[in-house]
Amino acid sequence: MDLIIADTPSQLGEDAAALITDQVRRQPNTVLGLATGSSPLPVYEHLGRHRGTDFSSVTCFALDEYVGVAAEHPQSYRRFIADRIAGPLGIAPGRVHVPAGDAQDLDAACAAFEESIAEAGGVDLQILGIGRNGHLAFNEPGSAFSSRTRPVRLTEDTRRVNARFFDSLGHVPTHAVTQGLATIMEARRLLLVAQGADKAAALVQALEGPVTEAFPASIIQRHPHATVIADSAAAALLNSASAATVA
Repeated sequence: MDLIIADTPSQLGEDAAALITDQVRRQPNTVLGLATGSSPLPVYEHLGRHRGTDFSSVTCFALDEYVGVAAEHPQSYRRFIADRIAGPLGIAPGRVHVPAGDAQDLDAACAAFEESIAEAGGVDLQILGIGRNGHLAFNEPGSAFSSRTRPVRLTEDTRRVNARFFDSLGHVPTHAVTQGLATIMEARRLLLVAQGADKAAALVQALEGPVTEAFPASIIQRHPHATVIADSAAAALLNSASAATVA
């Protein structure tokens, strides 16, 4: 595992964007896995400044989506991706795939999403964030390492954290559709980004703790090609052995 510690969230975004653009320049038809939430925001902001990179042949797969939230809802992840990633980077809507949280048959929609990833040849580079409770995408603690894309119930902690994006906690969906941990681990490369002191405890447990379904993000220790980029606040609790791997 490669660990890069950035001084600031902005530097984190710049470092991650450089890694992503290098991938796309080498492989213009890259299949890119997209995370949403606050941690990747600096990454996408910096990506939008890389005007010399052509993203038009990139295919994107989102990690997750809320259940029961319409695509046009301001807090839907489909809207997030359209406004903050696909639009600024010139990726056509038809090349962007988001789990269908508003589907009438969620199980069938999840199976179709898995098939779409396989038909695209698999994900080349998967961007990830990390939840305070160790969730990866919306794989909450206790999620099986063998899990695939499926509907899940969100923990109250996750809902409280996400309440800042909604009018109130009562407006936060109780369920989501998420790629499973086995789905995520099939990506050829993982890029996990973490920023802020509130992610420090989660990051040290993910990178240095036991690999356990009780803390889903710990599974990245098993990936053969994972890169972690954290700002100094998020990396504050990592031990000296981890710090020695800083690029």
